[in-house]
Amino acid sequence: MGTKVKQSYSVIKGFNFFIYGALTIYSTYFALYLKSMGLSTLEIGALMAGGPIVSLVANPFWGYVSDRFRNLRLTLILMLAGSMILMQFVFLSESYTFIYASMLLFFFFQMPLFSQSNTLILNSIEGTDQSFGAFRLWGSLGWGIMALAAGPVIGQIGIERLWIIYTVMMLFSLVFAFALPRGEAKNSGARAGKVNYRSLFASRAFFIFLFVGLVLSIPNSVNTTFVALYIKELGGGESLVGWSAFLSSIFEIPIFLLLDRYLKRNVRSMLLCLVVISCLFSLRWFLMAGAASAMQVIFIQMLHCVTFGGFYYIGTQLTVLLVPAELRSSGQAVYALTWGGLSGMAAGFIGGLMFEQSGAQSMYFICGALSVLGIIGFSLLYAFVRRLQENAKSGSATAEASQLSR
Repeated sequence: MGTKVKQSYSVIKGFNFFIYGALTIYSTYFALYLKSMGLSTLEIGALMAGGPIVSLVANPFWGYVSDRFRNLRLTLILMLAGSMILMQFVFLSESYTFIYASMLLFFFFQMPLFSQSNTLILNSIEGTDQSFGAFRLWGSLGWGIMALAAGPVIGQIGIERLWIIYTVMMLFSLVFAFALPRGEAKNSGARAGKVNYRSLFASRAFFIFLFVGLVLSIPNSVNTTFVALYIKELGGGESLVGWSAFLSSIFEIPIFLLLDRYLKRNVRSMLLCLVVISCLFSLRWFLMAGAASAMQVIFIQMLHCVTFGGFYYIGTQLTVLLVPAELRSSGQAVYALTWGGLSGMAAGFIGGLMFEQSGAQSMYFICGALSVLGIIGFSLLYAFVRRLQENAKSGSATAEASQLSR
């Protein structure tokens, strides 16, 4: 491996550390910032739901831009700069209407960051002995460390100065972004602009996977939006909120390494793992519904590393198998649209209403019930894929069964 290649890999790891570190500042503490401004839980939910609504356009748009021009570095720089600038307007304003309008524009640049950074990793390591998890774990490291470090700092300077920590982390992310490789797919034989985008949904298995994944992702988005408020309601402070984010992400690192080593790269094995993950998701939300203290919530949050960490990793790899290489950015964008877009939209409105009207514990109990539907959905999808592959072996193969056999 050449020195230049090693340097590019180090840059990608550093970029992941800082971009996830910046996003955890926003994700973990922004709801508390809005609460300190006097917004109600329902208003916070409605505000956060605006992002997923915008992502319906933003994810496909940036996915298309990346596929069309094959320059993920430039795409990420534009998204980072737009996110950082627009968030300054949010922090400077005290008007709910202006905050909402600025947040909608912010979400257009921010929502696709995860999927596009994942695509850059996948394209950069394609055809090498490098693993996705070895790069993505740096994101978990940045998320955990910055969430934990920010808690005491916010306790000292005040939640109203959250913008300082966020802006510093975004500036570091931009510095690393300028040194990133282009991130062009190595084996895309055709330019994405000449590809039929309907082929993205040619696989029924991919379409069903997205739908079931959406059902499973709604409770996770509810938790992401409201867990900080739940901890505060149970008597916890900013430091405990930071510990919650730290423990929920830092243990993703061994999970990614284990999946890199032991996960079989075939559709059936991955779907079977998703059935198990759905069971753990359901257990997690039922435990949250019965939590009696902030400390209990923090320890339950440790299940995040196996539940969302496993779902996120396996879903990313499964999308690679089910989507043509030249449409990889678009495929990852559509996948992100389910776990971070549509699910977040439902979580913001419905979760905010449930939290305010019925309380957090009832909200989490309903989340557990939704996850049971995820168990059923992925079990049925596993049976569907197995039948397709058995038909292919018996001689009645279809194009989809051939694709699923990769």
